[in-house]
Amino acid sequence: MNRNVRIHSLHIYPVKSGRVIDLNVARIGPRGLHYDREWMFITAEGRFVTQRSHPTLALLEATLDSSGITLSHPQAGQLTVERPALMATAPNNWRSVNVWKRSIDAIDLGREAARFASAVIGEPARIVAASADNFTDGYPLLVCTLASLADLNHRLPSALPMNRFRPNLVLDGLDAWNEDQIKELRINDVYLKFVKACTRCAITGIDQQSGLKGVSPLPILHGFRFDAALGGVTFGQNARVECSVSSSLRIGDAVEILS
Repeated sequence: MNRNVRIHSLHIYPVKSGRVIDLNVARIGPRGLHYDREWMFITAEGRFVTQRSHPTLALLEATLDSSGITLSHPQAGQLTVERPALMATAPNNWRSVNVWKRSIDAIDLGREAARFASAVIGEPARIVAASADNFTDGYPLLVCTLASLADLNHRLPSALPMNRFRPNLVLDGLDAWNEDQIKELRINDVYLKFVKACTRCAITGIDQQSGLKGVSPLPILHGFRFDAALGGVTFGQNARVECSVSSSLRIGDAVEILS
């Protein structure tokens, strides 16, 4: 396994299934990168909404500032909301929402946000903000590597960008699929524990610039990356963050493979 490993890129998705924001420096804590998946669209019944059912979310842009977030979408215009920590909440602002099998307490952003969300996806919807737990699919971070993408692209009829796989950290300096062998790594004073390979879904076949269906890597991945135990094809590793306080990660930071 190569040892000269560095952070190639850092990414957050402030709204779950929305457009990526690329960062040079990112704050990180036990919940993952700051602002990552801190907002989410839900149906009227409280079920989370993603590009799996509504690819138009790929066009949802987010701009962050110190007080909150501004969302924009070609079908809905703009919406500005406060960060959860700054919001004045009452008991009727709180609601339980579902992300897969997890039930999460969240803050409902109200009627104006609901009108915006409904205009985006074309059916009744609302926007909620995270409180104690972000709206990830189950783990704080997704880590991918440049070499694995390059190997996959050699097998595809046309190359795909990394944004199809929606990672938080992209590492350079590893050989293809070496991430499968990593148990723990350290970046500065942050320890990451790799938990399990990430099984991939139809979102990998959606062009993240246009929101339209494009080349899907799933059939090719199925030929050499199918994991019977996980019940799907894999690309990237889900990771937990082992640090008690917030720290910073930067593009170019050295990565030490511990085990």
